Amino acid sequence: MLPKFEQFIRERQYLHNVSPATVSWHTHNLKWLPSETPTEDELKQTVLRMREKGLCATGCNRAIRSINAYLKWSGSSLKIQQMKEPHLVLPTFTAQQIQRLLAWKPKKLTGHRLVTLISLLADTGCRVSEALTLHWKDIDFDNLLVLLHGKGSKDRIVPMSLELRKRLFLYQRKAEAKDGLVFGTQGRTKQGRRNVLRDVKLLCRKLGFEPPARTVHAMRHTFAVNYLRKGSDIRRQRRFRRQFGFADTDGQLGAGGTCAGGNR
Repeated sequence: MLPKFEQFIRERQYLHNVSPATVSWHTHNLKWLPSETPTEDELKQTVLRMREKGLCATGCNRAIRSINAYLKWSGSSLKIQQMKEPHLVLPTFTAQQIQRLLAWKPKKLTGHRLVTLISLLADTGCRVSEALTLHWKDIDFDNLLVLLHGKGSKDRIVPMSLELRKRLFLYQRKAEAKDGLVFGTQGRTKQGRRNVLRDVKLLCRKLGFEPPARTVHAMRHTFAVNYLRKGSDIRRQRRFRRQFGFADTDGQLGAGGTCAGGNR
């Protein structure tokens, strides 16, 4: 890596306290630049290379945001204009599909782990990364609360339904676990996201339907759609839309499903 790129990343890491994922993001995206001080023509060629390599508009914009942050830090007056992204309906599960998933009766412990994980995603709208780093000590069964460790080292407490509490309690008893990761492997290590994605897709097809695009994250979209449909005050809705990636219109609302439980 070029010295100036390395200095930029070190300052982001130690002065701005960005997460390891953000460090990796900047490290990957700066590889697109041909030099430490790119010209306007070189920046245009950079975007062309991205497109030639098969990056979509959304993927290009992710890289452009990182590159623009570096250009501003380096004192350059240049800036890459972001590309226009398509406005698509977010993929969601239908109510019937959610019901099929939650009604599945597994025989093995790994199956119980999977259906309980799906219940948590559908009930709280948390990210799969937050679910996979959840510990038993983060669950308050008495007060129906879950402590989630989110992106950017930001923690938040979310409510859970009575139905989810029941599922978590039964799974804890089957797993004979009192501490450690809730959805860890048999070796008590963290599960991989791709393993979860594989298992959820296989379960969907086993139950007779094709999983939606961005299968695991679609659970989060489904939760968000139902939250907005049930209604809330304007201030909460605006904050919620920003957090879940919705636009200010209802154009992105698809045929969403339902949460695991309704009693909050």
